[in-house]
Amino acid sequence: MELNELIEQRRQKAEALKSKGLSLYPARVAGHMPIGKAIEDFKEGQKAGFCGRITAKRSHGKAAFLDLRDSTGKIQLYVKADIVGEDNFFIFQNLDVADIIHVQGELFKTHTKEPSLKVEEISLLSKALRPLPEKWHGLKDVDLRYRQRYLDFISNEEVRKVFAARSNIIKALRAFLDQQGFLEVETPMMHCIAGGAAGRPFKTYHNEYGMDLFLRIAPELYLKQLLVAGMDRVYEINRSFRNEGVSTRHNPEFTMLEVYQAYSDCAGMMDLSENLILSLVEGLHGKSIINYQGKEIDFTLPWKRVSFAQLVKDKFDILPSDDEMVMLEKLKSKGFAKEVNRLSRTQIAKIIEEVLEEGMSLNPTFVTDYFTSLCPLAKSKADNHFISERFELYIAGLEVGNAYSELNDPLEQRMRFEEEITELAPEEKKSVDEDYCLALEHGMPPAGGLGIGIDRLVMLLTDQPSIREVILFPLLRPEQK
Repeated sequence: MELNELIEQRRQKAEALKSKGLSLYPARVAGHMPIGKAIEDFKEGQKAGFCGRITAKRSHGKAAFLDLRDSTGKIQLYVKADIVGEDNFFIFQNLDVADIIHVQGELFKTHTKEPSLKVEEISLLSKALRPLPEKWHGLKDVDLRYRQRYLDFISNEEVRKVFAARSNIIKALRAFLDQQGFLEVETPMMHCIAGGAAGRPFKTYHNEYGMDLFLRIAPELYLKQLLVAGMDRVYEINRSFRNEGVSTRHNPEFTMLEVYQAYSDCAGMMDLSENLILSLVEGLHGKSIINYQGKEIDFTLPWKRVSFAQLVKDKFDILPSDDEMVMLEKLKSKGFAKEVNRLSRTQIAKIIEEVLEEGMSLNPTFVTDYFTSLCPLAKSKADNHFISERFELYIAGLEVGNAYSELNDPLEQRMRFEEEITELAPEEKKSVDEDYCLALEHGMPPAGGLGIGIDRLVMLLTDQPSIREVILFPLLRPEQK
């Protein structure tokens, strides 16, 4: 049957119900419990009431079976005309799969031992004017799954489990940091200057102040102002935005954890990363070894450490003391960026990192010894000012985390900002963040800072191939009509 015919049938049933004075969308429900709880504590003969969506309907004359599902589980309903009475049976006759109802009755088990409810009363709570996709077999079109995530949830139990796991991962993450004495804070999402990380920002405008603003690319500079304020351990689970490409690893709107700890450093952030992520892995899987896309990842401590400076020297013959033109020429000599005459250090770093990702170990790996020229917010090593105290954490070839010993010298920080600005292309020009520099002049304690990509971490821990599978509503192009 064509979709339009199905919709018309449902509309006719809705009119039939309305003709009897029944509301298709009543406002209040009383006397119901979670289906999952009733199944868990099942007592035959007990009176019970449930609310949920009809997911299957099997009629047999004056009797029928329905499947009712809520967010906690599914139960079979048994509806018989001489039990529910004429008025309730009329409601039943005009119900469709996808309708949301309230039922009351008595719990029993069928001869196959399936938990069921012998229905005594039925109320319609919401009439669905469109059918569920593919008769409850789920959405097959990937783009449609993301565009109509509500249908994806209804028809795919595995999708529901992924997002339940995401919620539990974030709860466990908060609990771990709270137990360690960190304070959760919130910082602005609209910034006067796009700072705190490398990335192209989204731009907006504030009418009252007559000023341009940027959706944040990172909350880092505000969080470090709180270190100046004396808040020694802070974290934020934040939404950040970068006006860049979309892929299985990137979404323009994403979720980050950023953590800052006074009197710590890059090494302290390594320890924190290992213990935090291992606790999440063991909490979700009950062990330190998991499978991701058919391959085994071992989170057993300690994690591997490799030197970025050494990898880059071996692969490209690039040295930390090279300027960007020398780096570009060496990349070209190895077959990369051949058509380009100018690149910023940030752009060069992206090319290098993409190449290095391909050969990265599946197991968690800390990549250390980044060039100071690529890390304007990180301290340099005391014995080599060309190398910074920074690491990036890779798992299964994905960059999951990034950490520094935070630069707290206000004069050097200003100089780094000014150098960074001179290297930017004209369309990327920005100003020195004077508010942050002013805060540093009042004294920021030595500190370690850590950023972890929540979406990518959830991908790994739930065995999903794409970041879109762990974001409820990923950004999509407008649908072509």
